[in-house]
Amino acid sequence: MKCSVVICVYTEERWDDIRAAVESVDRQRRPAHELILVVDYNPDLHLRLKREYPHAIVVENSHEKGLSGGKNTGAATATGDIVAYLDDDAVADPGWLEALEEGFQDPAVVGVGGRTHPLWASGRRPRWFPYEFDWTVGCSYRGMPVRRAPIRNVMGGNAAFLRGVIGDVGGFRTGIGRSVQGKKSRPLGCEETEFCIRLAQSRPGSVMLFEPGAEIGHKVPAARSTFAYFRSRCYAEGLSKALVTASVGAGDGLASERAHALKALPLGALRGVGEALRGDGSGLGRAGAIVVGLAWTTWGYVVGTARLKLGKS
Repeated sequence: MKCSVVICVYTEERWDDIRAAVESVDRQRRPAHELILVVDYNPDLHLRLKREYPHAIVVENSHEKGLSGGKNTGAATATGDIVAYLDDDAVADPGWLEALEEGFQDPAVVGVGGRTHPLWASGRRPRWFPYEFDWTVGCSYRGMPVRRAPIRNVMGGNAAFLRGVIGDVGGFRTGIGRSVQGKKSRPLGCEETEFCIRLAQSRPGSVMLFEPGAEIGHKVPAARSTFAYFRSRCYAEGLSKALVTASVGAGDGLASERAHALKALPLGALRGVGEALRGDGSGLGRAGAIVVGLAWTTWGYVVGTARLKLGKS
């Protein structure tokens, strides 16, 4: 199968990160069929990338501004059987594409996602940061499968889909996920969650597969290692989940979240308290962060749901 790799970019401030991402694709043991760089309404960056990477297909986002529009543009440009998405601030391991492609050997599989580990700018993770909330920095988290297994949705920065199914279900929804407006942007997400659920609903029996062998490292800048960002990201996730459930229903839209909140998070909080009792004082910080993270995510969902209801009334 031929695999097209899509990297969505939007700012020259990430130039070094973009270069590292592109170089990691070029170093794959199983070469990509093509590399597509989608530029989100930034003509200067578009021209710079065309000059720097003549071997890549560099296109401007032809859909609505934002990550969803960029992903849809990439899928429409691709000619491979599979479309793989890599974040512009991530670095893929040499076997990444090979592992993603092998996940499609089962004809029921329509999407494959890999393992994403954090690359902390400081060189080590903050001691208070709970592993159960690594999703706040775009990474795999404690509570996810550790072996190959079906999952509800993949994580958008390390994912691949059969190209044909993306267009069949209408692509990624705009209005969900990140869209930079000016200098500030709320750290929204969930465009891939909504897409995966909608895809499964439209194609009963289809499978989303977690493939741990498809590994990437995701850079976490110092600004995203703070408690203030952690809390903001949790709140934004709640807002995003409200949009997801409005699109696909609360049953499917919150199934994984309920399981995580009822099992992984209580265990994580108890683990933190236990570690504190054994002499690791940062365990209390991790336990507290779990409580705060759950509370702020829930509050964001409540606010987001209320806004949607008021908008319809």
